[in-house]
Amino acid sequence: IVNAVSAQNLILPTGTAKLGTLEYGVEMNGSPQTVEELNDLPVKTVNGATIYMKDVAHVRDGFSPQTNIVLSNGQRGVLMSIYKTGTASTIDIVDKVKQMLDYNKASVPEGLHVSTFFDQSLYVRASIQGVIREAIIAACLTAVMILLFLGNWKSTLIIAVSIPLSILVSILCLSALGQTINIMTLGGLALAVGILVDDATVEIENINRNLAMGKETVQAILDGAQQIAVPAFVSTLCICIVFIPMFFLSGVAKFLFVPLAEAVSFAMLASYMWSRTIVPTLAMYLLSTEDEYQATEHAGEKMGFFRRYQQGFEGSFEKFREGYRRALRIALHSPMLFAASFLAFCVLSVLLVGVLGRDFFPKVDAGQIRLHMRARTGLRIEETARLADQVNGVIRETIPKDELTTVLDNIGLPYSGINLTYSNAGTIGSSDAEILVQLKEVRGKPTGAYINDLREKLPQRFPGVQFFFQPADIVTQILNFGTPAPIDVEVTGMNQRGNYLVGEKLASEFRHIPGAVDVHVQQAFDNPTLFMEIDRARAQSVGMQSRDVAQNVLVSLSSSSQTAPAFWLDPKSGVENNVAVQEPLYRVENYQALQNTPIGGSAPGSRPQILGNLVTTSTTARPAEVSHYTTQPMINIYAAVDGRDLGGVADEVEKRVQ
Repeated sequence: IVNAVSAQNLILPTGTAKLGTLEYGVEMNGSPQTVEELNDLPVKTVNGATIYMKDVAHVRDGFSPQTNIVLSNGQRGVLMSIYKTGTASTIDIVDKVKQMLDYNKASVPEGLHVSTFFDQSLYVRASIQGVIREAIIAACLTAVMILLFLGNWKSTLIIAVSIPLSILVSILCLSALGQTINIMTLGGLALAVGILVDDATVEIENINRNLAMGKETVQAILDGAQQIAVPAFVSTLCICIVFIPMFFLSGVAKFLFVPLAEAVSFAMLASYMWSRTIVPTLAMYLLSTEDEYQATEHAGEKMGFFRRYQQGFEGSFEKFREGYRRALRIALHSPMLFAASFLAFCVLSVLLVGVLGRDFFPKVDAGQIRLHMRARTGLRIEETARLADQVNGVIRETIPKDELTTVLDNIGLPYSGINLTYSNAGTIGSSDAEILVQLKEVRGKPTGAYINDLREKLPQRFPGVQFFFQPADIVTQILNFGTPAPIDVEVTGMNQRGNYLVGEKLASEFRHIPGAVDVHVQQAFDNPTLFMEIDRARAQSVGMQSRDVAQNVLVSLSSSSQTAPAFWLDPKSGVENNVAVQEPLYRVENYQALQNTPIGGSAPGSRPQILGNLVTTSTTARPAEVSHYTTQPMINIYAAVDGRDLGGVADEVEKRVQ
């Protein structure tokens, strides 16, 4: 049948014929015009009778055997994953995708619902909005603090102006270097807000000091700027130089922290530039009468509420300053005692480092749960879907209905190899399911609390089924370097079975480490397998070879789409369709039906046989997934962390490995 499809369904050019004064294009009916006409293709002639495709097969416009099931809140659906590449903006891509969806929804057939799920831009947007909000609050608090200490709104205004101007210059420099507005750059700008006013504050304070000495406004500004030019420049460089080591980072850390360092450094340098230019200029116009105010301040002029409050604050601060002066005097009179106390304090502080945990990045509550379920290896996808539905029931019991948005099940292997390549879900077969849970913004518990509840309930309700949670937010996925867990222990060696036994032993020890959760071996070695041993002598006696048996079984169980690809071009739509030959799956419903699979030989005179006459079948187990590292077989042991710092767990994992 495969040979007939290849020989009778042709897409070939035929050339031209020059007849008389014209050159004719030549066409043939090499390919049928409709799918139904494929049923009329001749397959073989026996004793003068022609056997057609419709006599031995049924050709239809259908689908390949299903390897993936998607359920959205219990209803069947189709999941399309969209990934960004390179330095593309997550927000821009999501916005454009949503625009295209809105445009295409008009052509969607009635009854279909198209929606977005697991939108990573929501987390990015919320983070950016949060950083911007905190930066604005920080700027306002900084201005209030300056107003409280200086007691003059004009001086406060001059200093506050330098904040947005410095941030603007930093953004321009970041844009010139190809950076974007993201969590790290905004975090750097928010970090710099409090210190952006240092140069301007020192400048204004020194100008006010010179004005208080009775100098003219212009002279006071010039003297004030000149006196602190070098110290302010050195102070600014000291802040910037702290971030220089970040530029020597490598890997993910480099891409995370270099933008933050650039944002802070550019903002600080811009702040110094404004303190040399804009601040003196504004002081010239806004503080021109300050000298007159100094003369009349103590002349009985009536002061307002804020002025009186500031005077009271200044008096209290003067008392604090006097106390500090006395403490400093004591320290200067006993330098050895002070130095010893200082060193002891430093040593004690260093000892506290061991008490603090070590994490690469703070945990993120993105309101999303990514649960991976692995049932018995080799379980049919239909049974896995039923099991996933039961797991969904436990999830809905655990998470209140008013806090739950969507539960999406992605069961089995994706049809596209591209999706499988880009995914880090750890799916290895039809017995795997990835369950994605989207929570509402307002919820009674943190996402981590619900994860802990499910981590405790699910193994009790479903013994024999493996559950582990994977990072759902984009930041943690990046920090894990593409692996489904932050800790990945690899066992490599030429003995694949030995690697697996060592991996299982290590995983058993890792489960006893406090803080280590979701410990599992990625590769499965218990995939149920039917081993068919071909009787080569018997096959040869009936005119067949091992290749004939293997090819017939391959086409019968897995179709001819990979080994003998054939295509049919729809003349109406111009779409190319695969033509695959395969025995219907429902025909191979038991062991005896498999043994009755017909086997035909390719050599003349070969006699057709059934599979059971040529092979001896036994049951065994084989690896469901094979991984290699530098050509050697490899086993991965993954572990996540909960309730403890990553560094502490990683240290204990290292000790167990040693």
